[in-house]
Amino acid sequence: MTKNETIFYKAMHDEKYIRLVKDILFHREVLKLKNFSQHMDVSRYEHSVNVSYTGYLVAKKLHLDVKAFARAGLLHDMFFYDWKTYKSENNPLLKNHAFYHGTIALFNAKKYFLLSKKEQEMIKKHMWPATIIPPIYLETYIIGFVDKYCAIYEYVYSKLDNYDRALTPVAKY
Repeated sequence: MTKNETIFYKAMHDEKYIRLVKDILFHREVLKLKNFSQHMDVSRYEHSVNVSYTGYLVAKKLHLDVKAFARAGLLHDMFFYDWKTYKSENNPLLKNHAFYHGTIALFNAKKYFLLSKKEQEMIKKHMWPATIIPPIYLETYIIGFVDKYCAIYEYVYSKLDNYDRALTPVAKY
């Protein structure tokens, strides 16, 4: 797979999608997510775009709330720490990142963006059933599946990309 075949590349070249989310996509706080690794070689920013754009495409196909998918997907992991190593010393209940990062992402997103109730739920509960309280909206269930799909896609893509680089012969001088 080449770079121009990736979800991220397609998202960044889809004018309708960009128009829908440009206020979030290019916001200085959201751009900071480029500094954090999410899955393998994929930044949290790229992962968020992947979830947002995949959700946007699913919503279009199923005639669901396209705008909510695009916006919530971009903001669902808006936290600024390395989730692989972070542990809360202050609160032992917060030892498992999966249980609480949606709440942190929503808190951060609300600082900068006006969000509908559906968008808020999609961000906060995208890790259901880890969030325990079930979602109200169908879109929230689906964004959870889209998030998992993108995580698997990113893992496999990174592995294949590393494999391709290892097989590429080094130029001899």
